[in-house]
Order: sequence, then structure tokens, then C-alpha cells
Amino acid sequence: MAVEYLKQGASAERGREPEVIATVTEMLDTIERDGEEAVREYSRKLDGWDPPDIRVSEEQIAAASAELSDELKDQIAFAQSQIRAFAEAQKATLTSLDMQPTPGVTLGHRHIPVNAVGAYVPGGRYPMLASAFMTVLVAKVAGVPRVVACAPPREGKGIHPAMLHAMATSGADEIICLGGVQALATMAIGLGDDLPPVDMIVGAGNAFVAEAKRQLFGRVGIDLLAGPTEILVIADETSDVELVAGDLLSQAEHGPTSPAWLISTSREMAEAVLADIDRQLETYPTAEVAGEAWSVMGTVAVVGSHEEAIELADDVASEHVEIHVAPEKLDLYLDGMTNYGSMFLGRETTVAYGDKAIGTNHVLPTARAARYTGGLWVGKFMKTVTYQRMDPEATERIAPAVEAISLAEYFQGHALAATMRRERWGGLADGAD
Repeated sequence: MAVEYLKQGASAERGREPEVIATVTEMLDTIERDGEEAVREYSRKLDGWDPPDIRVSEEQIAAASAELSDELKDQIAFAQSQIRAFAEAQKATLTSLDMQPTPGVTLGHRHIPVNAVGAYVPGGRYPMLASAFMTVLVAKVAGVPRVVACAPPREGKGIHPAMLHAMATSGADEIICLGGVQALATMAIGLGDDLPPVDMIVGAGNAFVAEAKRQLFGRVGIDLLAGPTEILVIADETSDVELVAGDLLSQAEHGPTSPAWLISTSREMAEAVLADIDRQLETYPTAEVAGEAWSVMGTVAVVGSHEEAIELADDVASEHVEIHVAPEKLDLYLDGMTNYGSMFLGRETTVAYGDKAIGTNHVLPTARAARYTGGLWVGKFMKTVTYQRMDPEATERIAPAVEAISLAEYFQGHALAATMRRERWGGLADGAD
């Protein structure tokens, strides 16, 4: 595969930073030892926040909702209805199983919701109210009985009003106002009987949040380890230059470390997009952030065919992939690509739609994790557990294999467990002596 790079950004793959690891380890150990006292100290030190109760009250939720316009509340409700409908449809595909591989042996599985989930809704650079839809709401659709939502305070105040409204109306059973590592530790470790620990933590965040999730994994489950937001756009000679450039910048505004890729089958198109990005940045509302991200992390590659575009895109394994090609070529990418978090087919859609309101989940794999996992979805909040039962007559069909395999593995006790059952029920199967 021949690839010509008109612009090559920095690598998005980064190792864990020792200072981040050390800081998170110390914080988790301190909170484990000192409980709420440590949580409050970190909240005072890092966020300037120490309310009488870290749990948000119904009165505070009502006050936050009252600050929002009816139009914004209506649009939040619309986005929630979209995400709920898609999650419910996904859940409907998860069916129970009950089957008999051999007479007298019944095997099956069930999908059981996690009992308690902690949803972290980030609010550092931007108040990410849509993240509440993707975590809290989808968990409730899955049937999770208890969802604890958590978001950081803003400027020494409480949770951003739109975020708080979104968390509450998405179905959060409890809401706490904490940020960063202390928030995740509070949900995972708990604060005694007043705030029992959860079983799973979901949601994106900065490098410290990601490291906290990594260190807490095992004690609790997690969704995935999400890094900076990524976008990859594939364009051909039919693409709309302004839309391609605008979509690349729209994701670059997440932060200066957000990778943005353009793969084009047309050199002319790629050059035109480069020029239009420069043009748009002259007046772009978040040019300071988006421009830095594009300067450092932006990549433009030209390939010789759609097949080569698929090959390169699969190697990049981006979080978001937009396909801006001739309509008759769209299914080629849908059928051909294997490594991506979410795909946006055609110029009519955009990652921004998926981020906020179209219905799919925006918590997605980054840093090439799309090679081995998808993103957050209703099934992530459910455990698929198996069961088995047997008729006495089936013993003669199963026990001999268990005995032979166990003895070959030197597990005499396993073999004996099968032998004892043969002594009780052996010979009952049809055709047995």
C-alpha cells in the first residue's frame, strides 16, 4: 500500500505517565484509609469545593432545572428519547438461551443487569451534559437498580445546571458533586453505609480519571479506558470540502491532544481540505484549542484506492470514522472496515450528531482499542451468566468424558465427583448396560 502524507501529526499512542500513576495511587490509598475526610480534603484542594453534603438534593436539582430554558429542556428530552429508543432496541437483541445439546442435559444463559453502577460525567473544559444520556440513561434501560451519577463542581460552585438536569432526568438514583480521582474512588470504595460502593464505573475523563479506572479495575468493573477524542474522515473526489474540514475541527476542539485524520483517494481533495481548515480557523469559535490540536495531531494521507483507504483506516482504528464518499461506495466501507468505534456514513451525518443526540453511544474506544472492543452499550451493563441441569439418565453420557479428561489432567478429585454420580445413576441412559 502506497501512502502519501501531506501532513503527519504526532502519534496518539502514549504510555502511562509515571507522575500520574504515582498521584492516583497515593490518592486511592489515602481515600481507602481515611474515607470521607480524605475525599473532602482532595475536593477542597483540587476543586475548591466542600459543601455540607456532597450528595445533591432534590431542591438543588429543581433549582438547576429552573435555570434552563424550556427549549433546551425539550431538546435534552428529545436526545434522551433517541438514545433510549436505540438502547431498548439493542437490549431486545439480547435473548435468553435454553437448549439441550444431548438428551437429559440442559444448558442456558441469562442476561442479568449489574446491581449498582457509578457514572462519571466529565465537566472540566466543557460541561458534558450529553455524557449523562450515554451512561446513566443506558444503564437504567439495561435494568440497573442503582445508578450513582457524579460530576465535578464548576468554579467552586455546584454541578453545571444543564449537567445536573441531564443527570436527574436520565434516571440517576443518587447524584454526588465530586470531580476526578476522588469521585471515582468514592463510588468504587464507598463512604460506609451512607454511600455503599458500586459494582461498575463508566464514563470518560482526563488522564487521572483514566488511571483511576485502570487501578480500580478488578475491585469494580469498568466500561473501557478512554483517551483523547479521535476522528478519522475518509473522503474522495465527490466530498464536500467545507464539511470535511469542519468535521475535523469539530472534534479537534475537544482538546489539544485530540487526533484528527483525513484519508483521501484524491490528492486534489486533500489539498483543498488543508486549505479550508486554515480558512475556517481564521474565524473558528474554538480556534485556540482546535487549531493547536490540528497543528500537532492532524494527519492528511492520500491513498490510491478505496481498498487502500480501508486498509489504512483499519490500521489507525479510530474512535470515530466518517465516510464522505460517493453514495454507491458507502456500503463498501460498512462491509469492509473492521476497526472503529462508531461509523458515520455519508455527508449528511457527523460525529457531532453521535456525540449529542442521534441515539448511538458516544463512549467509545480510543488509542487503537477499537481493534479489540466496541464502545459502551446497553449490553455492557449486563452480565451473561450460564446455568446447567441434568436428568439422572444423562450421567452415563457425561461422566465418562469428565473422568477421562480429569485423570489426564491429574485432577483425581474431579474424576471422583463424576464417578460418584455414575455409581448412583449409571446405567439409566437408553442403551446402557
